[in-house]
Amino acid sequence: MAEKPDRGRLARHLLPRGGEPDPRFTLANERTFLAWIRTAMALIAGGIAIEGFLADTFITPARTVFVVMLLVLGMAVSLGAGLRWLRVEQAMREHTPLPFPLVLPLLAVGGAIAAVFVIVMVFTVWR
Repeated sequence: MAEKPDRGRLARHLLPRGGEPDPRFTLANERTFLAWIRTAMALIAGGIAIEGFLADTFITPARTVFVVMLLVLGMAVSLGAGLRWLRVEQAMREHTPLPFPLVLPLLAVGGAIAAVFVIVMVFTVWR
């Protein structure tokens, strides 16, 4: 019987139990992770763009709050993407139900707060 190839110390540490899932599922999990990372990068880039190019449009305290909110949301989505990838990979290896994506409510609430902030800015500062 052929011995399974070793995936390395980090893989053994992060994924200690279960068997190898179908590679298609692992690759789909990776694509989902990359989509979340693109979303996080867009949030971070939006924060940088607002700070760099809209200094005259927003009053400084409001701009600072909005930029920090976008940067923190981007970091949280990025961290959530990594944790989600790991939790899904573990569930597939152990043949357990997939975990609820905790990053979804975070992104939904964060996006709603950002939209409310912009609406308030439109009706107060830009009048």
